[in-house]
Amino acid sequence: MKKVVISGYKPFEVGVFKKDDIAISFIKKAIRRNLETLMNEGLEWVIISGQLGTELWAAEVVFDMQIEGYEQLQLAVITPFYNQEQTWNDQNKEWYEFVISQADFVDSVSRKNYESPWQFRLKNQFLIEKSDAMILFYDSDREGSPKYLYEAVRTYQEKYSYSLHFITFSDLESLFEEEQFQNRQDD
Repeated sequence: MKKVVISGYKPFEVGVFKKDDIAISFIKKAIRRNLETLMNEGLEWVIISGQLGTELWAAEVVFDMQIEGYEQLQLAVITPFYNQEQTWNDQNKEWYEFVISQADFVDSVSRKNYESPWQFRLKNQFLIEKSDAMILFYDSDREGSPKYLYEAVRTYQEKYSYSLHFITFSDLESLFEEEQFQNRQDD
């Protein structure tokens, strides 16, 4: 297991509208747990497409882990097309540009600006084919943009061995309950 794609919901799809929302800390903890498990299986690369939300939170987790001594862990940002951040607000552009500046590898699947949805489908297929596994923040009871990536993985799995790890809302609830329990123990 050398390369894993991380993707999932965008902030507005999970009701996150502020950078300091408590939910982000639990999403990041869930991402980190998955990454630590995969590190034991030889994980070297985390691949994202640079989308707001889960993907940029995952990049921040990778950067934290690199600082903490996981030097072998690297981040690749492979965007679906050039200038995907063009229509984003300034705060989101700054966040994205910071991640791009710190990534170990940056490229685009389509070497053009946005033209049509086919670029997203091509990006999904490319990321799946170039990785060994995926961590997907997705719950089938709460559809959103990750649905398309999930469906692409399921189709790919019909022919090839590919590992899919979910982060669900119940996983986040469990992390929250663990923290509450730990806080009561510490009091």
